[in-house]
Amino acid sequence: MKRIVLGTVSAAAMISASFAAAEPSAEVLHYWTSGGEAKSVAVLQKEFADNGGTWTDMPVAGGGGDAAMTALRARVLSGNAPTAVQLKGPAIQEWYEEGVLADISNVAEAEGWADVLPDSIAGHMKCEGNWCAAPVNVHRVDWIWANADVLEANGVEMPTSWDEFNAAAEKLQAAGVIPLAHGGQSWQDATVFEAVALGILGPDGFRKAFVDLDEATLTSDEMKAVFDQMRTMRGYVDENFPGRDWNLATAMVMNGEAAFQIMGDWAKGEFLAAGKVPGEDFLCASTPGEGFLYNVDSFAMFDVDGDDKRQGQELLAKLIVGQNFQKVFNLNKGSIPARTDVALEEFDSCAHLSSEDMTASSEGGSLLPSYAHGMALRGAQAGAITDVVTSHFNSDMSSEDAVQQLLTAVQNSM
Repeated sequence: MKRIVLGTVSAAAMISASFAAAEPSAEVLHYWTSGGEAKSVAVLQKEFADNGGTWTDMPVAGGGGDAAMTALRARVLSGNAPTAVQLKGPAIQEWYEEGVLADISNVAEAEGWADVLPDSIAGHMKCEGNWCAAPVNVHRVDWIWANADVLEANGVEMPTSWDEFNAAAEKLQAAGVIPLAHGGQSWQDATVFEAVALGILGPDGFRKAFVDLDEATLTSDEMKAVFDQMRTMRGYVDENFPGRDWNLATAMVMNGEAAFQIMGDWAKGEFLAAGKVPGEDFLCASTPGEGFLYNVDSFAMFDVDGDDKRQGQELLAKLIVGQNFQKVFNLNKGSIPARTDVALEEFDSCAHLSSEDMTASSEGGSLLPSYAHGMALRGAQAGAITDVVTSHFNSDMSSEDAVQQLLTAVQNSM
């Protein structure tokens, strides 16, 4: 492993003479480009500007972030890293090992992050004990969204088991409604797959399969059942799903073209941006089964030259974990604050449900990192699993062949 030489970012240095002539500046690479996401990142841009900063926006379209990571690697290899980058999970550690991240521990300590962030989330933000990233939020991944009017018109309730989901889908399909809005992109396939897997494998089985990569679990009868359910669900999507962006699938639920979507709570940000009201226009519930799959958005600061950029990193880190941004950003984004001391009075019913379920899952040992969204595994292992999931979903591959390919892919990625 290449050991990092940290470009230390000192909170105290913000007021030191070395920064006297500098104004905070930051080039920020992110992949928040949909309507709700763009509105959310604008909150940070405004707060940064209000505090004297100059923000250079570098958005890279693509909800899964793959294109953004390709752009980031090109920038780093050219010796011109952005000031701050939207990163999460093990990807933070991978870039740390490349020796290109800045240390923001002094900011974190001055702001008391350790006192207001859950241990599980704080753990993702540290690199060998040093704070190297700032958490923005907590997204729940295992959500099912529905058009309230469509369900009422067809006498359908929100499903609490996969059998109930299948029965509802059959009824909706017979009525001419697309049961499941889905975009045929690999990360969306993986999102649905891990929600199904959590429900069928249970929290312990999910952890064994997608955190521990336990070979027996990966090839178990329960895993075959997961692929069986995915094959069934393939019949509930419309023929135009290949290549569709996730927010366009959300729009299908909004306009009543489709009944359900399985997607993280960034989908709620789209509903809210369109003026839709939870509990009236759209419904939310966890996907069938126990547990809570989390995805934490965060920003890592890259080692850069220039007092203005380093001051910009300090300001960004401070604002990102600040109470005001945590509240306003997450009200727009659809997620809940990473800080535990932010009041939720202004948040909607879906956010309250998410917060309650996260607390209960944390206490019960079923709070789990999402594999599909880069929280549980490094890129090679996660990509190997997703390749099999997408291949199965878009072919006539049997569930028996899928679990064997899953095992082989994981073994080859190690």
